[in-house]
Amino acid sequence: MKMKQKLIASAVALSAMVGFAVPAAHADVAATVGASNMYYWRGFDLLGGAALIADVNVSSNGFVAGVWTSSGDDTLGTEYDLYAGYSGAAGEFTYGVSVVSYNYANPKGLYFKDESLVKWEPVDPGDYVEVIPTVGYGPFKLTYYDAVNADHDYFSEDYSYVTAELNFEKFGIKYGQHMMKDGDSEGMDGISHIDITYKYNSKLSFTLGKIIEDNDGYAADKANFVVNLTLPIE
Repeated sequence: MKMKQKLIASAVALSAMVGFAVPAAHADVAATVGASNMYYWRGFDLLGGAALIADVNVSSNGFVAGVWTSSGDDTLGTEYDLYAGYSGAAGEFTYGVSVVSYNYANPKGLYFKDESLVKWEPVDPGDYVEVIPTVGYGPFKLTYYDAVNADHDYFSEDYSYVTAELNFEKFGIKYGQHMMKDGDSEGMDGISHIDITYKYNSKLSFTLGKIIEDNDGYAADKANFVVNLTLPIE
């Protein structure tokens, strides 16, 4: 509980810093809406159908805070994420860190608990939180996702995920790997994927993703072709 309170307090403090770093008139407010043929998450198609996406954020002096939402996945339903972060650069070197709380108000899936089939409980702000540091140089970027709080049966604090990617004007390639600190060989531990992306323009992109290292059939053995459209709200 103390860890959860500290994480929430840190995120609130970071969000407040965004608002007070410069006068409000100098803060940038941005909003986007988007659509994709699937909810593609870290190598997996979570929805099996089209997904709608929206994002609103405020940024100032390298700080950013906002809300991201999606029509969600088959198990947890509609998702909204609260995030705050900071990023900067020194020449070709880039760095940043963010805190994200993943939230689901009305999960759809069922699971067995105490020999009974029950519906997943809502995932409230602070229930599942990741801290995400990132470093890069030129087109290369390395990102680590660490589950620092998992106060919900669906999630685990043992989970982490890492990506290494190269991004160019029109093309990008990403390697991602799921990890479990407890070495759970029957779950996500060790599953990895490759994504290759073509950016038609700043709004439309196409990604081909494929699981390349499975864990005894845990992941579907198929390639995912993702079409993603993002439009700014002026």
